[in-house]
Amino acid sequence: MKHRLAILLMMLSSLVAATQSGINDNTMNDKQQISRLYEDMLRYMIAKDTVSLGALLSDDSVLVHMTGHRQSKGEYLREIATGVLNYYSAQTDSIEITVDGDKARLIGRSRVNAAVYGGGRHTWPLQMDSRLERIDGQWKIVWTKASTY
Repeated sequence: MKHRLAILLMMLSSLVAATQSGINDNTMNDKQQISRLYEDMLRYMIAKDTVSLGALLSDDSVLVHMTGHRQSKGEYLREIATGVLNYYSAQTDSIEITVDGDKARLIGRSRVNAAVYGGGRHTWPLQMDSRLERIDGQWKIVWTKASTY
């Protein structure tokens, strides 16, 4: 009887450990996916790859610029495609990610070399504070506020 109880306890502890490991792996996997999404976003901005960039944004995604100007997904992508927004390079300093089920928050800080709205080319310490949602199994950016840090 003691032997069966010991086996049962070992099986239960293994099951609990596997479940906890799975939860941590899923959270880590989500964080890895979101981190990759941020790096892809920067790469697509620089390459002016508006098709790939658009795939990372929800259809109703909103970007709030440092000036407070709110921009739709379509307007943002058009301004990249037409050269109103020009991104030349980006070096990521930090990425903070919190995941809560199918919602997440990303705060990415990168030094971005850009020329926007007819201004000169400068390197900006750009912070992107983004909200993401898992839509049809894929993480999408639904809202972002840009600022400096």
